[in-house]
Amino acid sequence: MALPAEGAAWAGGNVRSAAGAAPEPDGLENIQQKKIFKENKEKTQQSEEPCAADSVDSLMAEMPFVDTDIEDEHAMCATSELSTKKKRKRTIGKEIEEGIERKKKKNKQYQPNYFISLPITNPKITGSIQAVQDAIIQKDQRFSKAMVRSGSLHVTMLVMHLSSEEEIGIAVGALSDSKVFVDNLLKGKRVDLSFQGIDHFRNQVGFVNLAENDHTALLKEIAETMKKIFQEKGIMTGEERSFKPHLTFMKLSKSTELRKQVKKIDSSLYEDFKNHYFGDEILHRFDLCSMLKKKQPNGYYYCESSIVFGEKQAAEPDDAELVSLSKRLVENAVLKAVQQYLEETQNKSRQTDGSPAKTEEAASGSKNESDNDNSK
Repeated sequence: MALPAEGAAWAGGNVRSAAGAAPEPDGLENIQQKKIFKENKEKTQQSEEPCAADSVDSLMAEMPFVDTDIEDEHAMCATSELSTKKKRKRTIGKEIEEGIERKKKKNKQYQPNYFISLPITNPKITGSIQAVQDAIIQKDQRFSKAMVRSGSLHVTMLVMHLSSEEEIGIAVGALSDSKVFVDNLLKGKRVDLSFQGIDHFRNQVGFVNLAENDHTALLKEIAETMKKIFQEKGIMTGEERSFKPHLTFMKLSKSTELRKQVKKIDSSLYEDFKNHYFGDEILHRFDLCSMLKKKQPNGYYYCESSIVFGEKQAAEPDDAELVSLSKRLVENAVLKAVQQYLEETQNKSRQTDGSPAKTEEAASGSKNESDNDNSK
């Protein structure tokens, strides 16, 4: 009986073993599947975590719209889920590219092409600026391409976009309307604008400062009022920035070749003139000028229209007008002297009747008489 028991036990064990042979592999397989499922879940959770700022920056840096403001894109990316992220990957490039194209088209459409200029005509100012330019060029010859010609020196009051002859006509009318306001504001008094010291815009533009005083405040008031007058006429007048009057004498943007060679204007180039007093300009004229049309022979911009004010200007001409008058007088004097010299030279070559031919005949006759006398 023991044998049967043992046999039964052995048989039972075999039965259990046989019966358990199937579950054992199932358990192992379940463990492996759970392990794989757990790993996949962890990977999925990691992929669904908010994207890090550095990874976004790296991605955006490789895209053509890297200069676009992407602050909102960071926020959206940080809170988006995987499905939203995938969807945005398909659309963000197209959306931003379309936005850039619209912005470029708008900027091109409204890019300034005209401006109101306050011309600088005082020889003391233009001469001092020429000295600064020469000093800079002597230190670095490459900057000769960045210099503004003395004939082009001006203070920009406001810029605008005029797309047709009709709009140019409207702008001319707005400038004319501005004259009434300026005359009422000035009331015939003289306004001296003092230029002193040199500064820069982001090391890309060098300019002479307009000294702060009551007259400068008056100029700012004129600029703001003119801007309102033009806007009321429907003229686009540029950016909504506060008016900062300045006199530009050099800028890197004048030469594409130069900008490839030089990234900024070193302030040490004009250190000796940093606090230099350049002179005063009497406020007497505003011009509506074109940025694109051919400049005048003296280097000044093409002028569509002008307004002149200040009754004292006729009785008390400024330095520029005096210099111009003196120049004309000198030219006339030189011309007269040349003409007188030519006349005297011609008179010396003539005899009594003033004919060169007669002079030769007279000389020939004298020679013949002399020969006759000798023959006798």
